[in-house]
Amino acid sequence: MSFHPPHEIHKRRFGRNLGLALTLVGFVAVVFALTVVKVTRGDPMQGYDHVLRPELIPEGGGS
Repeated sequence: MSFHPPHEIHKRRFGRNLGLALTLVGFVAVVFALTVVKVTRGDPMQGYDHVLRPELIPEGGGS
């Protein structure tokens, strides 16, 4: 069983796939870094839990 030499289109496709892979890895690295920074800063994380939080009411207290 012999392998044929790669066709020119496969070389170009590999270059595009490598570029896309590096872009995706970069995006994941940025998201991970932002997550780590947010968690380590110690800011209070508040999720949406369907409860009225007093700090969200404007100072005027209007309805």
